[in-house]
Amino acid sequence: MKVNIKQISDVTGFSAATISNALNGKRGVNKDTAEQIFTVAKRLGYVTEKKINKIKLVVCKKTGDVVTDTPFFSDLIAGMERTGREFGYDTVITNLSLSNVEEIEQLKREVMTGVILLATELSEEDMKCFDGCEAPLVVIDSWYDNMKYDSVLISNTDSVCQAVEYLFDKGHERVGYLKGTDRITNFYYRQLGFERAHQKRKRPLHPEYDVVIRPIADIAYQDMKQYLEEKRKEATDLRSILPTAYFADNDIIAIGALKALQEAGIRVPEDVSLIGFDDMPFCEMSSPKLTTIRVFKQEMGTVAVKRLLEHLAEAKVINTKIQVCTQFVERESVRDL
Repeated sequence: MKVNIKQISDVTGFSAATISNALNGKRGVNKDTAEQIFTVAKRLGYVTEKKINKIKLVVCKKTGDVVTDTPFFSDLIAGMERTGREFGYDTVITNLSLSNVEEIEQLKREVMTGVILLATELSEEDMKCFDGCEAPLVVIDSWYDNMKYDSVLISNTDSVCQAVEYLFDKGHERVGYLKGTDRITNFYYRQLGFERAHQKRKRPLHPEYDVVIRPIADIAYQDMKQYLEEKRKEATDLRSILPTAYFADNDIIAIGALKALQEAGIRVPEDVSLIGFDDMPFCEMSSPKLTTIRVFKQEMGTVAVKRLLEHLAEAKVINTKIQVCTQFVERESVRDL
């Protein structure tokens, strides 16, 4: 016989409203009360039934430097919301601080909620906070070697490898790397792609051309400007000591560097070529228009929701790592040598 909330109420003595609030992770339910309700619900078999009544996108930030209010994340959210509606679920968006232990524990008890965790800024160690999560959980925009959950992420390594090989094909032998300060998982795998391209083509790496830049719009510009001012002390003609091309960890870094280069009298692409990553809307409006790597952001959100719902239909859950492929977008910021 199918277990219902009334039966849990009869056993525990708590009202149906209290039980519903506890099972849905709503505020106002005492922790001990919630644990007692969960214990009974498990024993009666209620929480083993795979069902949810909403999807919650949980946005976790550590620094906020990478996960910001940009079109990248708004597109990701739009894809989730649209797909959730198609299957009859509302999508709730919530911000979560890793320091708020009580809020994390509450989230982990939300058995009636499907959780999509935006883990862009989280480390493998950070993910341990979510061990024992009762709700079905899919991680988006990150991956760790010992991942216990499904993950939907960008095909970072392959994408960057192809982009750097494109630079080699254009005749660029000295390629610099504009590295984001926060070495999030995405940036780590992009660096692997950068290095793989050099290995495949038997080209030496040139770490002397690497520049560490904060991935924030105005600050990226300031960081590159300061770097160029320091380099100018080494040579009156900057072009003689710069690489012929740069790959940037993302478009925000690339656009900041582009502005600083131009102000320093370095022409793009005539003197230095430049490739970004993400294909943000401003790439079409920069001068020159930025060559970059297009990420299918809404589609990533769609895949995450569908994988979450697949968990509900599977008798045995097998964790998967889904990499969403990208598209190289050739514009005006790279030239042939």
